Amino acid sequence: MQYYPFDSRDKLYKPHFGAVAADTPLRLRLLLHKDARVHNAYLSMQKDGEAPVSVWMQPGEYLEDYRFYECEVTLSEGLYWYSFRYDSDYGTMFVTKTEGSLGIVSPDGGRWQQTVYEKDYATPDWLKGGIIYQIFPDRFYYSGKEKKNVPEDRFIQTDWQAQPAYLQNGESRQLGNDYYRGDLEGVREKLPYLKDLGVNCIYFNPIFEAHSNHRYNTADYLKIDPLLGDAEDLENLCRDAQKLGISVILDGVFSHTGHDSIYFNKDHRYGGGGAYNEFGSPYRTWFNFYEWPHRYSCWWGVPSLPETNENDPAFTKFITGDGGVLQRWMDAGIKGWRLDVADELPDEFIDNIRRAIKSKDPDAYLLGEVWEDATNKISYGGRRRFLRGRQLDSVMNYPLAEGIIAFVTGGDGDKLFNTVATILENYPLPAVHTLMNHIGSHDTARILTRLGTAENGNRAWQSQRRLSDCERIRAKKLLLCAAALQFTLPGVPSVFYGDEAGVEGFSDPFCRATYPWGNEDREILDFYRILGKIRRENSAFADGDFVPHICRLGIFSFVRKNEENQIFVAVNRWDNGDTVPLPDEFKSAEVLYGTATDGNAILPPHGITILKK
Repeated sequence: MQYYPFDSRDKLYKPHFGAVAADTPLRLRLLLHKDARVHNAYLSMQKDGEAPVSVWMQPGEYLEDYRFYECEVTLSEGLYWYSFRYDSDYGTMFVTKTEGSLGIVSPDGGRWQQTVYEKDYATPDWLKGGIIYQIFPDRFYYSGKEKKNVPEDRFIQTDWQAQPAYLQNGESRQLGNDYYRGDLEGVREKLPYLKDLGVNCIYFNPIFEAHSNHRYNTADYLKIDPLLGDAEDLENLCRDAQKLGISVILDGVFSHTGHDSIYFNKDHRYGGGGAYNEFGSPYRTWFNFYEWPHRYSCWWGVPSLPETNENDPAFTKFITGDGGVLQRWMDAGIKGWRLDVADELPDEFIDNIRRAIKSKDPDAYLLGEVWEDATNKISYGGRRRFLRGRQLDSVMNYPLAEGIIAFVTGGDGDKLFNTVATILENYPLPAVHTLMNHIGSHDTARILTRLGTAENGNRAWQSQRRLSDCERIRAKKLLLCAAALQFTLPGVPSVFYGDEAGVEGFSDPFCRATYPWGNEDREILDFYRILGKIRRENSAFADGDFVPHICRLGIFSFVRKNEENQIFVAVNRWDNGDTVPLPDEFKSAEVLYGTATDGNAILPPHGITILKK
């Protein structure tokens, strides 16, 4: 039999898979053929930003015509990179990483990553095994409750079914002043619906006073936007949600405010004060002025979004201090925060955010928006430490989202497996169990639209384009496959409101249509309810291991298991039917969804089988 020199995902070479807690002994084994004529073998281990260290590897036992060389290292918290070399009759040779996890004898490959996190890193248990439901609050449900102090310059859309507008005064532009009046009281009224879906966490897009319907241009961190309600409405919602086992987290937008805010006040909406109007304003140091007042730092160059100086002592205290913004709304009943553009916030500021949140409630959830692998992300001129135990609990899982979508739309199971395995290998387990596994959000086209067409065009074209009957039928089948993977792979599935009801739409503003109450796609909705029930009733989804079964071509099957139960999942993205032989322990298992017989999972075109041992 032929062996590889190293494989970081095989316990033959690395008994401890994935990230490790600080001060955990880590054993690594290199396997080299006798014909390599090895004299000495070495591990090259480099802590990120430091010089590499060479560790001699002890010659060990033989395996057929191969011999092990092994060593043990104990590492402090940090990010590490490693490879191997050995001296031989043929000179100095190197063992480096291929695209996946395998090592080959080559000087030109990559290095393996080793994440080492703080020993006491823990994430909230209440979220594990649960379901997140993301709500764009203006578009979920309107209670009909009368609101006070609503600014007069807002366009109120009274037709709940109308498509979000992209034209105003004949010009095509990104709008933010059309409101459908969805509100907090409306969400409270629909809590039984969310409970029925299996939801245990509501994630709100911003709800603070702001002068756009998306509210990412905060005007006042201490006030609920008047169209959504008031602080009492939020408190009532949190209280009633908690009675149903549902927690609420808010979107924290701290990298910038709106120019039309009480803090910047460029348009004088809040009188004569503000950083733009008064050099002596207490808010001036919150912003970075190149030349006061007209030249200032903006988020991605957008003048209406002046960037904050997050480490300004006054701003830091206002947001993260005792009784500050974070704790003020936690006192109102929320259970955590999602940090908008977390990779654009400095480390010190995130450190302070975590201290403020966890001192108020150690079980609060702190989620970050990071689009790449959050364990090795570089921003602010350096490597970030989001997931090592002193900052975020977890992040939005964009790599998995793209991996699932690529697979169901024609990709290869091997590639999806490599995506899943890379996440599990790089991310600490506490973070894995609380990853936000979304396949759609306010920042992307609706998942049904993405799965139904590869076409795209300008906004006028997008406003008219709908999936044809044939496209929608196929997109629905692919969506069920994607949702099955989203709900059963490690992490916590997050449903963007309306995806479970079959809402279509291209990117902003069309992805932000209203929830179609009374016009839901029942087939999709019923399937999401089934998935929610399966998650609720099986603890393997909370903290269970991921064990791959068959992951190739158009088939992706695996087992999730912990000490209490085991679940087998198989998804066929082919247009043709297929069968998957079951692991022996599942040949007489209970069928939770789909069909299994004669030791096989029977998978029709775009079929799904879920079994419980």
